[in-house]
Amino acid sequence: MDKNILLGHGSGGVMTHDLISDLFVKYFHNELLETQTDSAVLQIASNIISFTTDSFVVDPIFFPGGNIGKLAIAGTVNDLAVSGAKPKYLSCGFIIEEGFSIGELEKIVKTMAEEAKKAGVKIVTGDTKVVNRGKCDKVYINTTGVGELSENRKDIGTGVNIEAGDKIIINGSIADHGMSIMASREGLNFSAEIESDCACLNHMIQKALDVSDKIKFMRDATRGGLATVLCELATDRNYGIEINEEDIVVKENVRGICELLGFDPLYVANEGKVVIVVASEDAEEVLEAIRSDEYGKDAAIIGEVTDIHHGRAWLNTGIGGRRIIDMLAGEQLPRIC
Repeated sequence: MDKNILLGHGSGGVMTHDLISDLFVKYFHNELLETQTDSAVLQIASNIISFTTDSFVVDPIFFPGGNIGKLAIAGTVNDLAVSGAKPKYLSCGFIIEEGFSIGELEKIVKTMAEEAKKAGVKIVTGDTKVVNRGKCDKVYINTTGVGELSENRKDIGTGVNIEAGDKIIINGSIADHGMSIMASREGLNFSAEIESDCACLNHMIQKALDVSDKIKFMRDATRGGLATVLCELATDRNYGIEINEEDIVVKENVRGICELLGFDPLYVANEGKVVIVVASEDAEEVLEAIRSDEYGKDAAIIGEVTDIHHGRAWLNTGIGGRRIIDMLAGEQLPRIC
């Protein structure tokens, strides 16, 4: 193949055919994709499905702990998993800038294939477009996902069953992804490299669901971070939320760069963290199930749902004070995913 993407790779002719066959089909190979029809024909065991789509424009496209391809798979798999679904199938759409290195594209596609295999999902259909040089920043990726959802879990994404006394769990440290992107983007050098937490969490989430039928809500804390999830969860509800700063893990190198650059870790994006609300009586069992997974070793109960200050999320600080957690205003760090 050519060393760089040419406009001809988006023409629909022989160059497009070669790119699809020699790159995408090579790494995404499965029996459904192999047919190369206009639409993948899927078989779903459940009569309820979870369906999501997301686009990824992260800058830079390669960063410590991952790349735009890993992010695209993990982001969509996690959106399905936090709805209570079992992720099954993905589509991938690529918008590629003329002149982009095919070698770098291959690295991205290879990573996507590896991450999809690890998550147990199949990439079954896709699309490729090439735009003129300067009309796109290297490569953008859209992924759409379908998952199977059982009747007893269809309300997890809405949180309608949350009540006072429920516990709030997060599966580890916060702000790793956002600060990894920031450090890479600005060329900041630290003695301890900050790595993104980008990962597919569906297997870990399934372990939690297997031990409890009293999980009330799940949401991945991506753009806007942990604070935004809690604010969205509390707004216009007949309960409040309290979390404890001392129970929230922030790695020292991440905390350091946040303080240096003026970021609040609560609002910094994550790509491998899920917030779970579970009935108090099942909280410890769910916590242990999460901790048994590689992506949940540092999981903790960080707070609870309360019957006071309805519609508000509060933080109990490490020095004994309290502060209201507000919704993020504006864009703290653009092109984070």
